[in-house]
Amino acid sequence: MKSYDVAIIGSGPGGYVAAIRCAQLGMKTAIIEKYSTLGGTCLNVGCIPSKALLDSSHHYDDAVKHFETHGIEIPGEIKVNLEKMIARKQAVVDQTTGGIDFLMSKNKIDVYHGTGAFKDATHIAITGDTIKEIEAKYSIIATGSKPSTLTFATVDKERIITSTEALKLKEIPKHLIIIGGGVIGLELGQVYKRLGSEVTVIEYMDRIIPTMDSSLSKELNKVFRKQKFKVNLSHKVTSVERNGNEILVTAENKKGELVDFKGDYCLVSVGRSPYTSGLNTESAGVKLSDRGQVEVNDKLQTSTSNIYAIGDVVKGAMLAHKAEEEGIFVAETIAGQKPHINYNLIPGVVYTWPEVASVGKTEDQLKEDGVDYKSGQFPMRALGRSRASMDLDGFVKILADKTTDEILGVHMIGARCADLISEAVVAMEFRASAEDISRMSHAHPTYSEAIKEAALAATEDRALHI
Repeated sequence: MKSYDVAIIGSGPGGYVAAIRCAQLGMKTAIIEKYSTLGGTCLNVGCIPSKALLDSSHHYDDAVKHFETHGIEIPGEIKVNLEKMIARKQAVVDQTTGGIDFLMSKNKIDVYHGTGAFKDATHIAITGDTIKEIEAKYSIIATGSKPSTLTFATVDKERIITSTEALKLKEIPKHLIIIGGGVIGLELGQVYKRLGSEVTVIEYMDRIIPTMDSSLSKELNKVFRKQKFKVNLSHKVTSVERNGNEILVTAENKKGELVDFKGDYCLVSVGRSPYTSGLNTESAGVKLSDRGQVEVNDKLQTSTSNIYAIGDVVKGAMLAHKAEEEGIFVAETIAGQKPHINYNLIPGVVYTWPEVASVGKTEDQLKEDGVDYKSGQFPMRALGRSRASMDLDGFVKILADKTTDEILGVHMIGARCADLISEAVVAMEFRASAEDISRMSHAHPTYSEAIKEAALAATEDRALHI
């Protein structure tokens, strides 16, 4: 039996980053992955493949709608080759997961393929082609999450699908019905809308992306209407039925009336649930919450002191970069260091176009907490860079303490906001004021100028270009 300082169950962004950091700190490390490829949901059927399809479909959308305006003329009809698009997506996935194999080898991390289950607090059985057992002084649970489903909707993975199947369809849906107006559903909905599908979104809450600032939800909904999405808010889905190639979704609107939606595909995108199946946590004395999450303290330590848990399997936002930070945090904690995570400064991003990004407190949260704040907002369409690229939708909004001017939240929607949000994270990490950003030079013409202008707007309402 092999013995390790640390064994990590799950090789997603949290797991593999934790493994690398443990190895860097001199610990003998093993990682256990039930699937044949490393990288978890994010790299295989989540973040990476969805972004590949978003980029490919964006190129097609630009070619069809905008190339002529830019003076680019393409003779003949512009067509989608979905099979080739899916193949390119898979090539990106293969290259990325292959990179994780390289990193494991480079850092001398032992990789086991199979299902890891605790025999006790220090022994893990790995069931694959054969059954192996390893011993570990410390263990990290990083098993991630799986798509949540509806009890009354049978996901057949053919016509009633989750995000996993939506990434590898063999045809473009005629009418894609999406249950859930969150990040995953909207991103995949935009992929297929660009490729020619009619897309209908059914959301239980009174706005899409309901966890983000309400102004972002309102603006994205406005943009989606221009893109001819059909968004139905405050609708509670009551049944999902398949009849051959037709899907019938019935929902109750806010008036209590039943409304039918018919399509040929239905994407169930109602969030994700922590994945702990097969871990045999009870044998290790690890407690789970009523929601199926692994219970941890502020050091991400479970009820068994030598076992930790990170990422989607514990409380908090289900984000790859949050899992990475927690993986590093646990590795350094085990090594006797004193790391720190500021959960308030972990940004959230929606990779639609325009992109949506946010960090810190929303206006609703500040109001609820009774914080006296001020707001500065600047529209993307007022930027020269936005006019040059024809990306006019969106804005940047900065919320700052009314007395101290410290930035409390930054919320943006527009071109390249997924990258722009990092400026806000850096500023808030150093507890910058809105005036601090307003006095920093931003290159012209860039999208980032909107951040400076929003900071100026929050500082005595003195934006320059509106």
